[in-house]
Order: sequence, then C-alpha cells, then structure tokens
Amino acid sequence: MRTGSEYLRSLNDGRQVFLDGERIKDVTAHRAFREAARSVARLYDIAAAPELRERMTFPSPRTSEPVLRAFQIPRSHADLAARRAFSETWAEATFGLMGRTPDHVAGFFCGYAATPRLFAAAGQQFADNVVSFYEQMRDAHLYVSYAIVPPQIDRSKPAHKQSDPTLYAGVVKERDDGIVISGAQQLATAGAISDFIHLSCIHPLQPGDENYANCLAVPVNAPGVKLYPRRPFATGAGNSFDYPLSSRFDESDSYVVFDNVLVPWERVFIYRNVEISRDQWSKTPAHLYGNHQAQVRYVTKLRFMIGIAQRMNEMTGNAANPAVQIMMGELAALVSVYEAMLLAHESTASIDADGVLWPSRTALYSAMALQSELNGRMLEIIRELAGAAMITLPSSLHDLESPQTAPDMERYMRSASSDARERVALMRLAWDFIGSEFGGRHQQYEKFYGGASFLVKQNVYRNFDFKRATALVDAALSLPPVEDE
Repeated sequence: MRTGSEYLRSLNDGRQVFLDGERIKDVTAHRAFREAARSVARLYDIAAAPELRERMTFPSPRTSEPVLRAFQIPRSHADLAARRAFSETWAEATFGLMGRTPDHVAGFFCGYAATPRLFAAAGQQFADNVVSFYEQMRDAHLYVSYAIVPPQIDRSKPAHKQSDPTLYAGVVKERDDGIVISGAQQLATAGAISDFIHLSCIHPLQPGDENYANCLAVPVNAPGVKLYPRRPFATGAGNSFDYPLSSRFDESDSYVVFDNVLVPWERVFIYRNVEISRDQWSKTPAHLYGNHQAQVRYVTKLRFMIGIAQRMNEMTGNAANPAVQIMMGELAALVSVYEAMLLAHESTASIDADGVLWPSRTALYSAMALQSELNGRMLEIIRELAGAAMITLPSSLHDLESPQTAPDMERYMRSASSDARERVALMRLAWDFIGSEFGGRHQQYEKFYGGASFLVKQNVYRNFDFKRATALVDAALSLPPVEDE
C-alpha cells in the first residue's frame, strides 16, 4: 500500500506550480498547499491501516496485492455499497470538505475500464490504453485530478472558432511517439498535489472541434505542464484555531496550461473524436461512479453541517426552543433526503449485459439537480440559527491569550455550557464553514458541482421514466364512464 509519507515524497518532482508570479519549489513545504497535501497523506495512511484492510482495499486482479477499493469496478450492489463505505471513511476524515480526493477520478477510470468497447470504436489501441492506465492507477494507488472544462474566454463561439486555436487545450501536432497538446483547461481541483492530470472535455463539442476532442493523462511534472492556482485560502489562515478548516482542507483549483506537452500514445484514450468524447460521459458508467463518490462526500459534509448547527443550539441553550426545532427539522429533512437518494443510487442500480453495475441515473442526477439550489437553503438556515454569533467573535486567538484582553474574553465570550475558548472555537469553525473565503468557495463549488443546473436537470429529464408516468394518465383517461343510478 502507498503510505502518506511516500505520497508526500513523490510530490517533490519538479512540477511547475506558480503562485504570486513565482514558481513554487516544493508544494509539500509551501504554506498554500502543505496542509492539504498532508490531509491527503492521512487518507493514504487510513487506507493502509491493517485494521481497515477489508473496508479500504480489495485484491488487485493482476497482482493479488491489496489496492484501494475506490478502483473496484462494481459488479453487484454489495460492491457499490463497499465503495461507498470506503469513500465515506475518507470523506469523514476531511469532513466532506475535500471534493477531489483520489477516489473521485478513480471512479471515472473504473467506468472507462468497465466499457472499453466504447474506446475501441476508434481503434483497439485506445481501449487497451485506457484499461492499461486504469490498471496502473489501481496498482500504484495513483492520485489523478482532472481538467475537463474549457476556459471561459468566449463561450459564444465553439472551440475551433476562438480567436487563437491554441486557447483551449488541444492537439497541435501528431508524432510517431505521441501527440503534442497546447492550450489551457480548467478546473484541476487538487491538481497541484496530484500525480497525473486527466485532460478531456465535458462540454459539448461540435464538428470542427476535433482537435479538442481528446481524452488523455499526463504526469503533473511533465515538461510543459504549468499550473496556476487561484489565490489559496491557507495562506490567509493566521492559525488553525481561527481558521480550522481553511488551514487544513483547501485543496485548491488550478488553470492548467499545456505548453507543447508531448503525450505518448499509450496515454491517449480518445483522439480527435467528437462522438466518443461526448459518449465517454453517458455510454460508460464513468460519470455515475465519479459522482456516486461525490454524493458520498456531499452527504458526509451535510452531516458535518447539521452537526455544527446542533452544537451551536446546545451551546446557547436553544436546542429545546420550538422555533429552533422547526428549523432544525427542515435541515434534518433535507439532509435525510440526500442520504436516502445516495442509498437509492445503489438499491435501484442495474447490471448490464457485461455484468457491470451502473448506479441509478435518475437517483443520481435528481440529487445533483437539487444540490445547487437546496445547498444554499441549508446554509441560510444555519445563518438564521447563528444570528450575530459568528460576527461578534474576538479578532483572533490572541485576544483569548493576552493578559490585557483574556479576562474580558472569559467573562463575556463564554456560554452557559462552555468557557470562552470552547465557545469561540465552535463559532470559528462555523464561520470558516459558512462565512470565510473558504466557506464562500464551497458554496460556489456546490452550486456548480455537477455543472450548470439546467444541464443536470436535462440529464434527469432524459433518464426519467415518463412512459410509466404518462401510462397512468392514459389509463385514467380511458376509464369507462360511470353510469348514473
């Protein structure tokens, strides 16, 4: 098994990550990425713990050695439930706040490897490539992040009609030993601390966009790969008491620039094929597996959210207040709905002719369609419950420690059930979750987690059983007339 220390050592590999106009020498030592990398390292250590061997691993079909269960292609409902237990264990270690841990893109490649014939339609070598890379990911416990969204430069034009053909990441040259990629792609969450970048495109492409219709993998440290992260929140976290979440779980999001990057043919899975580029998301279970993990993570985050709210109510003595219980009841109902939808992904999953289990599209996309809207409602409930508590806190931990200010802090910042330090620690946690820049990023992140809400709702529309629903209407319309007595 890959250990946390092995993972951290592997990140010091010459990768090009730029921040504030300068190249980062070592992401594991820089304050912007250090604690996020250590959080991922802890996940590897959890998976490698002997007492968790059965939950976190399964035997590699190739080597018989234990590998992360995230790479198990489910062939039964029990297999999918086992994947959920794995991802839930990891999600609880980060309180659901790291959305692109190694088990996320692992799900996508499980889906690709489960249906290699889709890739073989353009040549058997592409199917062989994707299965081989999946096996490499699985047996080496690799951490792959993805960049699958084009830059927001001019969305009124397709990729091939941009002002410069190398603005979007695409093929600029074909060679005997591979293809050369130039251009940019986003969002590469956790790209700075992963092993590989999976480059593809989830946006609809059209004829003429062939140069951008690719699916491939490149090491983060490959020559010509450059990452430009957004401003990291960890650097603004003065200490872990005042920013307990920002300081530990900011996985970062990055623009990835490909500057004439050579990709060997063996790591090319789709090449200049608009149809297969589109079908990789719908005609394989890849999108379902990856987002099953995403919903496991989201449900864990919602449990954390409602736990914060309940602890606030208990601390202030409001837990028995009927008005508070009504709001908490609504919050609990929404959390329970999402948990039930997660379980429905599994219980209503189907098995295809090849013996591969596909989570329910309707259950998954219904949850994702409402996530962008209901997440905001849940946050508003917590804001209402908190009142002014989150904006009347001391300026920092130093107020609790300074001889000049500590007496007042202890006298006025306490609650009926806790001292000042305990109360402030809880409210700092709540603020970091909901009100800090880290919290704001998470709210935006959940709003667009599955893409624009209208696209996800269209997925629900395409997969809902309207025939059964309209058959009921037809049956009602065909009822025989009732005779008057």
